[in-house]
Amino acid sequence: MPYLERIADQQLKLHLECFGATLITGPKWCGKTTTAKQQAKSVIQIQDPDMRENYLFTARTKPSLLLEGENPRLIDEWQEAPVLWDAVRMSVDNLQKEGLYILTGSTTVDDKLIHHTGTGRISRIKMYPMSLFESLESNGCISLRKLFDKKDYDIDGKRSDLSIEQLIFAACRGGWPASLKKRSDTAKLMIAREYLQNICQSDISSVDGVTRSPSQTALILKSYARNISTLASKQCLLKDIAANAENISINSFYAYLNALERLFVLEDIEAWCPSIRSATTIRAGQKREFVDPSIAIAALGLTPEYLKQDLKTFGFLFECLCIRDLKIYSQSFHGRVSYYHDRYDLEADAVLTLEDGRYALIEFKLGSSEIELGASHLLKIKELVKEYNQKEPLHPLREPDLLLIITGGNMAITRPDGVKIVPIGCLRD
Repeated sequence: MPYLERIADQQLKLHLECFGATLITGPKWCGKTTTAKQQAKSVIQIQDPDMRENYLFTARTKPSLLLEGENPRLIDEWQEAPVLWDAVRMSVDNLQKEGLYILTGSTTVDDKLIHHTGTGRISRIKMYPMSLFESLESNGCISLRKLFDKKDYDIDGKRSDLSIEQLIFAACRGGWPASLKKRSDTAKLMIAREYLQNICQSDISSVDGVTRSPSQTALILKSYARNISTLASKQCLLKDIAANAENISINSFYAYLNALERLFVLEDIEAWCPSIRSATTIRAGQKREFVDPSIAIAALGLTPEYLKQDLKTFGFLFECLCIRDLKIYSQSFHGRVSYYHDRYDLEADAVLTLEDGRYALIEFKLGSSEIELGASHLLKIKELVKEYNQKEPLHPLREPDLLLIITGGNMAITRPDGVKIVPIGCLRD
């Protein structure tokens, strides 16, 4: 199967032009190494079973030897030998060149194991599993960047090629590049299940060398999946686990969550908290999300056939899929995803904020029946911002630049009130 272009390709190219080294992080199996190899001119893979011990011995004695090779040199899974971080940083300082090294890592590293942050020498790119556009399922006829940049951008009548059934399958399969290489649908669905097994059986313990229970890991992931795209507190998650006949202390529970975050499995969404209402009315907890919806689906043991009969459950998973894609599409212009929800149940499922301050209020609606409600929420929040600015003219808040409902439907349209309806199967960066 030929290499499918990733949005990270252009990011990596730019970073190599600007910095001496670039670190690519992200979950295992998301394509970091393959993407890095497209631009690397030499490669060392620390986890190579034939060479691993030799590499680790060299790293302990003279790590600079592992940096020798044509540049950009790819050092794959560098965290296996954390001393390489400081060796790369020193080499960049000495050579004073750009594009020397690419590092990839599937876990975060304890700061105590490195002596310098790498600021100014080592830049960072985060990769995710593939978006629908990268997996060639979204036709990409609507650009997220143009929605922000062009006020007269005409989206009306543009159509998605994806049915709800295809969206369900895409969510169950996940954005794992390896799944696209399989011939049968059954084989494609096995990748996410195997990924879950690896997390529970080995990765949860290997991330920091602390032995953890596979069964407790599976139960925590299942509880998280039951509460995906909600504001369930960690205390609620802990009660849910206890109700399923598994005792775990709160400290152990937090340690498991920390390990799963370091593995880039869990990635919660922070709240957007403008002072448009009393601060006490804003829910500031985190929204529970996975880095890819397929992990949650595998944790719950669900199938495409089941989800076709339970679209309410799929609605929460659809939100996770959309958030994944929004993060990918907005990376090149430094987007940050949060959410808004107050105690009056006024909400925006996502708030996409760009580095220049522009932002979009976004709702995710699987079908057309809830679009009117979603639009009313977005318009109400916009009105609250206007009302606040009238009361506080010396400290105004920026009004939203875009009101967007992302759907599982087929046709894009701009409503008379300015809210744009965009199928996820049309969207791209």
